[in-house]
Amino acid sequence: MEAGTRELADLLQNALQWAREAGAVTLRHFGTALDSETKGDGTPVTVADRAAETLLRERIGAEYPHHGILGEEFGETNPGASVRWIVDPIDGTRSFVRGVPIYGVLIGIDVEGVPMVGVAHFPALRETVGAALGHGCDWNGRPARVSRIRNLPDAAALTTDPAELLKSPVAPGWEELVEGCSLARTWGDCYGHVLVATGRAEIMIDPVLSPWDAAPFVPILEEAGGRFTDLAGNARLDGGSGISTNGLLHDRVLALLQAR
Repeated sequence: MEAGTRELADLLQNALQWAREAGAVTLRHFGTALDSETKGDGTPVTVADRAAETLLRERIGAEYPHHGILGEEFGETNPGASVRWIVDPIDGTRSFVRGVPIYGVLIGIDVEGVPMVGVAHFPALRETVGAALGHGCDWNGRPARVSRIRNLPDAAALTTDPAELLKSPVAPGWEELVEGCSLARTWGDCYGHVLVATGRAEIMIDPVLSPWDAAPFVPILEEAGGRFTDLAGNARLDGGSGISTNGLLHDRVLALLQAR
């Protein structure tokens, strides 16, 4: 597929619509006494995760039968397809199970291996961020832009799980970063990356990240004026980690994390 302007716009609009539909599925279970199972990787999964991913797969398969799909719960279909949808039906399942509203439905689309479209929808918060390369980044109907903060002492730094981060090789750099920033919080999972894209934080660090967790954020951050890379500084989905920044602080943050 040639990723033309019209094609990307259509992909983005469908991704936005289907993310909202999947989000509606999750809301039927949100705040209820929901049982969860533990997967082999130690992460939880619920009936809501599976139902939402099933809906996404049905919508994508009906409209784009030749596209590939990679999902957290049901793996990959049509491997090798030139267009691939990467979906996480509930990013932040632990928050979801506890009734914390910062979970999200994530959709990323890559074309010939290049991340081109990203959507992050937060059903319980009624927030949606969507972007396609060359089309800008939209946040609930208005342009999303990163902050213009240039100095670490003025910045807010986020992570999902500080215990996980402090076990990682970047722990010394994280501690130095936190000491040098004005604010450090665990507004984590996908919501942390969206806070950066919408100018409400400057740095979000995930030392462990799967492709479906990272999928929307290369186009979202780029179109919002920021950057998303792995800990090695590569703008890729399979690097196993993720850093979102407002762009102005990215090289400084990477230097701190890679210094040891």
